[in-house]
Amino acid sequence: MFKFTLFAATVPAALRIGGNDARRNGQANHPLLEFVHVDGAETLARLGVSGDGLSAAEVESRLEEYGPNVVAQEKKRPFLLEIGHRFLTNPINILLTVLAVVSWLGDDAVGASIMLAMVFMAVFLSYFQEARTGRAVEQLRSMVSNTATARRLPEPPDSGDEDAEPVAPVAQKTEVPIDHLVPGDVVHLSAGDMIPADLRLLSAKDLFINQSALTGESMPVEKFAGVDADAKAPLEARNLCFMGSNVISGSATGVIAATGGRTYFGALAGSLVGQRVQTSFDRGVQRFAWLMIRFMAVMVPVVFLLNGIIKGAWFDAFMFAVAVAVGLTPEMLPMIVTINLAKGAMAMAKKDVIVKRLNAIQNFGAIDVLCTDKTGTLTQDKVILERHVDIRGDEDEHVLEFAYLNSHYQTGLKNLLDLAVLERVDDKLRAHLHSEYTLVDEVPFDFTRRRMSVIVKNSAGRHFLIAKGAVAEMVGICAASRTPDGDEAMSEGMLAEVRGVARDMNDDGFRVIALGMREIEAKAAYSLADETGLTLMGFIAFLDPPKDSAADAIKALNENGVAVKILTGDNDIVTRNVCRQVGFQVDKYLVGPQVEAMSDEELSVATRDTQVFARLNPQQKVRVIEALHRDGHVVGFMGDGINDGPALRAADVGISVDTAVDIAKEAADIILLEKSLMVLEEGVLEGRKVFGNILKYIKMTASSNFGNMFSVLGASAFLPFLPMAAVQILLNNLLYDFSQTSVATDEVDKEYLAKPRQWDMPAITRFVLFIGPISSIFDYATFAIMWFVFKANAPEHATLFQTGWFVESLLSQTLIVHVIRTGKLPFFESRASLPLTLTGIVICAAGALLPYSPLAAKFGFQPLPGLYWLYLAAILGAYMLLTQFVKVRLIRRFGML
Repeated sequence: MFKFTLFAATVPAALRIGGNDARRNGQANHPLLEFVHVDGAETLARLGVSGDGLSAAEVESRLEEYGPNVVAQEKKRPFLLEIGHRFLTNPINILLTVLAVVSWLGDDAVGASIMLAMVFMAVFLSYFQEARTGRAVEQLRSMVSNTATARRLPEPPDSGDEDAEPVAPVAQKTEVPIDHLVPGDVVHLSAGDMIPADLRLLSAKDLFINQSALTGESMPVEKFAGVDADAKAPLEARNLCFMGSNVISGSATGVIAATGGRTYFGALAGSLVGQRVQTSFDRGVQRFAWLMIRFMAVMVPVVFLLNGIIKGAWFDAFMFAVAVAVGLTPEMLPMIVTINLAKGAMAMAKKDVIVKRLNAIQNFGAIDVLCTDKTGTLTQDKVILERHVDIRGDEDEHVLEFAYLNSHYQTGLKNLLDLAVLERVDDKLRAHLHSEYTLVDEVPFDFTRRRMSVIVKNSAGRHFLIAKGAVAEMVGICAASRTPDGDEAMSEGMLAEVRGVARDMNDDGFRVIALGMREIEAKAAYSLADETGLTLMGFIAFLDPPKDSAADAIKALNENGVAVKILTGDNDIVTRNVCRQVGFQVDKYLVGPQVEAMSDEELSVATRDTQVFARLNPQQKVRVIEALHRDGHVVGFMGDGINDGPALRAADVGISVDTAVDIAKEAADIILLEKSLMVLEEGVLEGRKVFGNILKYIKMTASSNFGNMFSVLGASAFLPFLPMAAVQILLNNLLYDFSQTSVATDEVDKEYLAKPRQWDMPAITRFVLFIGPISSIFDYATFAIMWFVFKANAPEHATLFQTGWFVESLLSQTLIVHVIRTGKLPFFESRASLPLTLTGIVICAAGALLPYSPLAAKFGFQPLPGLYWLYLAAILGAYMLLTQFVKVRLIRRFGML
């Protein structure tokens, strides 16, 4: 009976990103493990196949049951649905649209058109800026080769003789499209092949697999076909190969155990399908929008009722209340946010940073924890031969020479270690060795011996067997060790010394290979039996070296308030050694099994003082990021492998590089053209600058609008006429908003950039409540001057009153920008950018000239007396001084906003 049906129900639960128990136990209970601990024959039996190849009927049946061998697909929304989604997820857009409709019904077509234009521009700008993002599945599928070599049974020939004995078909190797592979298919692998599905090896010869994109380990992994009793998780199994990895060298056959979404790779891809985690920036914008809506919900009905009851003109009161609602609404917020983010994206593009999602720029600046992989970020992502030493750990050129001969003369596909050896030898020594030695024979690598040997002949005709391999296996076939004083027998003391040297290099993060040789008699053929009685020459040690810039980059990030944590699939010894070399202090580290055993609460506590998380699988990386989120951090994650996809999605900002696998690039928000932490530091500062300018607009607009509407509330209660006509409120708001369009060009104080900045709604609310009413003080002063000095105290003088307040309101809120935009003394310690200054001057001039222009009557204005301007100058000066005083006190008491 075919038993593969358990995958359909079990795998998705085991690998799903949601559900803590599933995440912790999914590896230990993974269905693939049932094939790891049994031999090949039992594996075939459990899959319900013989291994001789599947017939066309069996393939069709299994395709129907399990579907094609393709990963999960994420369908892109149609254009109109995408636009609708962007519109509906921003409450400011909805509010502006409602107010525009109301204004249109109230015969204010101009105001309605302006509001709708703002909404459309904000939505479409963000859409087109992100339009280049492709489908994740299309990129994922390009990683895998188009066909695989499978063993299939051909259709039996039709002899035409009904009495003839049927001829059993013989399995043939057939090139099969990978999406047509099914569980139970036997596939053949050779060097350079991509692994087309998750499979259990049935046979293997010299098989090295690169699965760094899944695990984060830079070294190729040795695979074999026997039972692996020690494996506790799929990626630890030496007899499993996974979709998305590739064959470095050797050959193998294997039976497919999982296809499509049931593969390890497919489950990771499936976890990327669906809605992204809401980031800190998204949450902040929505919370601010709802804060302003709550202000409106209180003030607008009060203004409507006061004016309706006191003045009796309910329609005018209604339109005035609508104008107040517009005045309270930061209608330019979506537009200002998009302009700032787009400007930031262009600035970052000049620094070789591609921004896929605009909101990620602010998140970039807000991160206070950066989680990054080790490989390629702290290290050069290149295996090099770092040391070649004798048995006592001293450098020995003879060890390098023999290692070169072994690597050069082996006939199999050379792995990364061999290439590192070949690159270490200079041209002069290479030419000498080629002229002095020639290849005679070799004894290929296998996983039982874990070594390989070549037999070479020198110019004098002497034959030498040179072997290299794992330390334990090499020591077992060595009878002596070479020392500076000559060869010594392998005594217990010598054996302990040899193992100690190897262990010390392992502890320093090196991948250590032992090298042995002996002179051997010439003969026709050589075998495993000749690998005895060798002399241990020494060791060659490999390393993925640290980048020169890593130490400075980590220091720069720390100085800017960003803590760096290493999340890697590589082992902890290598990771800690690399950290030491770049000056990254590791006081505490955790490995994957420890993370698995922790509850969410325990992990949240552990992340506070743990710098390195090693041997992590993809779900464990997500758990670490979620734990940091629960602890109140804004988290950036930098990764480039298949195993990094879920973590890139879970972080507030996912960062990848242009050389990353496609699944990582699709999941990322930001792509670096240079994999460097120094580029990240520049991006962080640019993100803070963008957020700083967005927050300037929010502080200026919210406090100004709140102050103005607070003034409207008082004036509505005591004046026998409207303090400002509805059209004047809309015009005032429009002109002021125009002056803020250039805020994206403004500089940001260095002090503000010194640490991460997040949305702080209590601080914004506090700023609005303290700074907003200051403008009301001077609005009431203007009311008093217009009422008592200029006698605008009756309905027939309402136009003069409204003109005076319009000009004061516009000029005061436009000029106060220079005070609010900085924590320093404006004009002297910090100056606004030239575009922001010029737009402010233009708007102030327009506001001052409007009462004297031909448009005055259209908007209900009249010329102001000359004495008014002296009073206005005094009011504006006092307003700016008092605001500066309160701002400084707020900063001293609560810190910079």
